[in-house]
Formats: sequence, structure tokens, C-alpha cells
Amino acid sequence: VCVDELTIIDILTRRSYFQRREIAFEYEKRSKKDMITALKGALSGSLEAVILGLMKSTAQYDASEIKGSIKGLGTDEETLIEMVCSRSAEELVEIKRVYKELFKKELEKDVAGDTSGDFRSLLLALAKRDEPSNIVDYEKIDQDARALYEAGVKRKGTDVATWITIMSERSVPHLQKVFDRYKSYSPYDMQESIRKEVKGDLEKSFLTLVECFENKQQYFANRLSEAMKGKSAKEKVVTRIVVSRCEVDLMKIRTEFKKLNQKSLYQTIAEHTKGDYQKVLLSLCGGDD
Repeated sequence: VCVDELTIIDILTRRSYFQRREIAFEYEKRSKKDMITALKGALSGSLEAVILGLMKSTAQYDASEIKGSIKGLGTDEETLIEMVCSRSAEELVEIKRVYKELFKKELEKDVAGDTSGDFRSLLLALAKRDEPSNIVDYEKIDQDARALYEAGVKRKGTDVATWITIMSERSVPHLQKVFDRYKSYSPYDMQESIRKEVKGDLEKSFLTLVECFENKQQYFANRLSEAMKGKSAKEKVVTRIVVSRCEVDLMKIRTEFKKLNQKSLYQTIAEHTKGDYQKVLLSLCGGDD
């Protein structure tokens, strides 16, 4: 079978998810075949991963990535941390709903079964959030900042439970003010404090959270930079961020990337990837800066 990858890339990357669904519907009407099955048969490797990702909604893709990170032997903590700690309360509500639809299981149950200790407690507290809010409780800013300091830097050992409560139960604008106030109590800012106080997956999780509270698009730009430091890209990470954010905030991520690296995301992808995989990413990236 002769496969015209360029046409597939060109058509599917230049449409919205909604339009891609329409195309799949029409394809099935005309050819009596399922388009996703046909794409699986026609494509392989990293290109296939991107194209099949584009055939899912953002929430379906995110849910599938979480499922993939806890399926089988061993957990892919890096993916799990990125997916749970960088998503807003609003995004997670939708991801949980879709997860149950797709896998007939509760996301929280699966995460709980695959993690342990404080790391598990933090992920579950984040997954449990229901009401996305933008409320800033001015009475509580100082109290929260002091509580974070007293639970960590000020004492021997860390009262992780207090950190989890504050970081999972407050709104993003509230926490931004708390972290700012925190500096008047602690000699270290919140990120430095996390590095001093906790290690391993817990450290990575808290850092991801705080980076995203402060500037989510910069967090993703950083992740992309790190994934393209070496000669060849860490394709799984690049694919995941580009596919999952292409209809959310990829334009803003591009801007942050340029600020961080003095080089555009487009140029960086061009240098670290090749072939059809490069073509599909550049098309999704949408342009040079």
C-alpha cells in the first residue's frame, strides 16, 4: 500500500479536533472503514503516535497518557507527575470523567493503586479537587504563607500534609500571592524550599505544581527545552506536550520558549528531529517566531 504521509500530516494538523472528527465520520461513510484503524495500519513509530493523539480530544489524550503511565509493570512517574500536577482543577474534572468513560475505572483508584506515601497523598488531593475557583482569600494569604514556612524550612523535617492541603485546596491566584508573601518569612523562595525539604517524586511533583501556579506555559517551555537538549529529542515528551497543548496554549508556550532559549521552538524542533515526525511537529507548531 502506498501511503502519502504528507497529505495525512497536512490535512490533520491544520484542522481542529472537531473538524478531525468530522473527517473521520465522512471517511467511514465513504470507505466503510474506520479511519483510526486505517491510520494505525498505514503509519508507524513517532508519526503514528502524534496522528493518533490528534484523533483524540485533549481530555481523552490526557486520560490515555495517565492510563499509559500506570499500566503494566512499573509506573512512569515522570509522565504521571506532568499530567496530574500541571493540569488545572477544571482540566482534571474533565479528564476524570473521560477516564471513567474510556477505561470503566476511577482515575483516583488507579493512581492510588500504583503510588504510595506522600506522593500518593499529593496526587490524590489534586485529583480530588472539584470546584475550580479563582477566589483570593485575603484574610488567609499571610496565614497560608506562614503555615508553609512553619511546616518546612522553619522546622526539622517537613510536615508534608500541611503543604499538600494548602497547595491543593487554594486557587491559583491565591497561591501566587501566598508564594509572594512566603518570601517575607523564608530565606528561600517556594521552589528552593521544596528542593531543600523533599526528594524524589514528591519533590518533582511539588516543583511542577509551583512552576505551573507561577507560569504554566513557562513550565511546558522548560520541559520542551530539556527534552531537546541532547543530539536527538526525547520524542515521547515532545509528542505529549505538543499534542496535548496544541489546542490549549501552544502559542503561549512558543512565546515562553523563545524567551527562555533565544531560539524559536520551531527551529529547535527542526534541529532535533527528522523525517515525517519533524514535519508533523513543525506543522502543529504553526510557525517560526
